[in-house]
Amino acid sequence: MSNFRESILLPEQNRNISEIPIASRRKVLGAIGLTATALCASSTTASAGWLFKKKDDDMPVVKVRTSSNQRSTSQNLSRNVGGFPDEWTRLQGSNIAKYADYLNSLKMKKISAQDVISAHAKQRGDCWNTLPPKEWWARMGYTLRVIDRISEIMDISVKEIVSAYRSPQYNARCAGAKKHSWHQANVAVDVQFETSAYHVTQTARAVRDRGLFKGGVGSYSSFTHIDTRGTSVNW
Repeated sequence: MSNFRESILLPEQNRNISEIPIASRRKVLGAIGLTATALCASSTTASAGWLFKKKDDDMPVVKVRTSSNQRSTSQNLSRNVGGFPDEWTRLQGSNIAKYADYLNSLKMKKISAQDVISAHAKQRGDCWNTLPPKEWWARMGYTLRVIDRISEIMDISVKEIVSAYRSPQYNARCAGAKKHSWHQANVAVDVQFETSAYHVTQTARAVRDRGLFKGGVGSYSSFTHIDTRGTSVNW
């Protein structure tokens, strides 16, 4: 069975570092040396193969093996969640508190449970999005820790988790969303930072290509898509 480094980390590559402004490049390169080590010690490991299959021709299927050890942090984000639409809260029931407990257990430095859950409490027409299935929670844990680490490297706060898990029904209502969106597999996040999306995109690609994770990085005008599908893709 492959270990975390064998199954997730990429060989060193330098192709995107030159695209980052010099000041940001120095900050990124100074932090990259610690990045792979930090994530290798984290709670999520991947199986030897991340599998992409089509199930009923409507969504990707990902197989991820996880462990329960968690990395500690000295920063205390708020553990409280709330303020969601009443109808959505009623539909999700006790899963809201349970998912918040899981997210808080990740002990992220820059992302709170409120940030993540708020991305799910959205409606398109008469269709509400939902929280992810419980058996898929650990998939998002790895993606969130990647984003949390990128935030640390840039030393810039996350402004908003725009989108995380999308149910198939909700995804079908999202303009421009692909039928086989990785958001449906709970491994993708659209995120805004307190800086330009271009800067975030270039930094995410640079640290990925230096070994932080394997996944997709998509550039949009107001946010960056980051996922941990297991194959590196840019758009």
